[in-house]
Amino acid sequence: MSDTTMNTETNVDVNEPNDLDSLRLDKRSYKIGLLKSIFFTAIAVIVFFVPFNIGGKSDVLFGFIYNYFIKLFGSFGLWAITGVIVINAFASFYGKFVAKEGSRLHEYFEHDSVFHPFFYLLGAAYTVIYTLHVSFDQFVGPEWIVGGATGGTVIPAIVIGVAWIIPVGAFFMPFLLSYGGIDFVGSILEPLMRPIFKVPGKSAVDAIASFVSSSSMAVIITSKLYKTNIYTKREASVIATCFSAVSVGFAVLVIKTAGLSEHFIKVYFSSLLIAFIITIFMVRIPPLSKKPNVYFNGRRQTKEEIVSESKFELGIFKKGIDRAAKRAYTAENIFKEISSSLIDGYTILPKVLTLLSAVGITGLIVAEYTPFFHWVGMLFIPILKIFAIPNAAEIAPSVPVGIAEMFLPVLLIADKVDVLDIGARYFITTLSMVQIIFFSETIVVMIATRLPVKLSELIICFLERTLIGIPIIALSMHILF
Repeated sequence: MSDTTMNTETNVDVNEPNDLDSLRLDKRSYKIGLLKSIFFTAIAVIVFFVPFNIGGKSDVLFGFIYNYFIKLFGSFGLWAITGVIVINAFASFYGKFVAKEGSRLHEYFEHDSVFHPFFYLLGAAYTVIYTLHVSFDQFVGPEWIVGGATGGTVIPAIVIGVAWIIPVGAFFMPFLLSYGGIDFVGSILEPLMRPIFKVPGKSAVDAIASFVSSSSMAVIITSKLYKTNIYTKREASVIATCFSAVSVGFAVLVIKTAGLSEHFIKVYFSSLLIAFIITIFMVRIPPLSKKPNVYFNGRRQTKEEIVSESKFELGIFKKGIDRAAKRAYTAENIFKEISSSLIDGYTILPKVLTLLSAVGITGLIVAEYTPFFHWVGMLFIPILKIFAIPNAAEIAPSVPVGIAEMFLPVLLIADKVDVLDIGARYFITTLSMVQIIFFSETIVVMIATRLPVKLSELIICFLERTLIGIPIIALSMHILF
């Protein structure tokens, strides 16, 4: 390492690996950067990735923290969230159709389509009805809105959960992203992730975040890295649609509901492997393969960058440490990083919550009260029979319903657990965990955070993941059960 002191006022972009490598720190600065990286990254690892057992419940510290706030604020928290959603709904009409160009309200809503205000209003209506229903005995909301299969699932489990996941995640995200930890992981895993999945090694952090905390958190991390020119449009689209898998905690609930608790290890880790196998195919076919390798700032990724990042080198571990030290040294102080991250988090919060309510509840209403998914499910019966999936006719409706909510496929068979073949239950459980893309959460968060992927492309990706997954899961089913 050169003894020349780095001038931090240069025009070097530390988000560019090559630029980061070109920086030179003196020994004292390098040591400071390395210690900062180790300290702040250690906090991030403890918060996001290390499971604790508290009060008989096992979860990562991040999960305990946001669940603490949910319990602390209780019904007041529900009313506060309802207020945010209602304000966002009415403000959207003014901001989209009335506010002057250049005003803050117009800028906040200008990128929304003309349909967004009506979705926001629908989400506000759902949330108000649910909140009144659970708060006052005198008010009884319609079962199809407030029932346990619709609003009773979306609002307490998803809307309220995400309402705290975003701010708590935004507070701790700088510890993970700004002080070199992700640069170290990216450097080490780049030669593996690039040739296999065509994405940076940093994407492994997104995948781990979704497995141990939540899929929403993984999508938000992806959005943050895309908007800071670390991921290209194609990379961000791939990572959000392929690596934002269901968390371990939620997987426990899904697997238990399917009556497979005694086979948890087999079910969860086989689904994890299958999700990665599906991704190998997904990155090589449209629409993901057609996404441009262009960064948020408009710069095109060069072939030389991709090739250089795909090589195994003897000094790759040292390179990772150097990048971590340089990133940490050049980062803003932690208070500025947290402040900036919180502003970003609270900016997207109203839209995310309102769309989660609108799209999530509407999707579950369609799934629960109309025959739509049963009709679509019939199309999959011949495919399931080709691969010798037991109880094909009974489980077929569960195949497409995962696009509404990932828990729904298993809920549809929950009352048949005792009569369905264990292979059929494994098939549906695993499929629901590898489909990844669903309206009640991940689709909404991807759209609200303005990731470079359209709704139509997300639906196509869901269908592709389903069709690619069916034969792979079938093979796994025949091997394991």
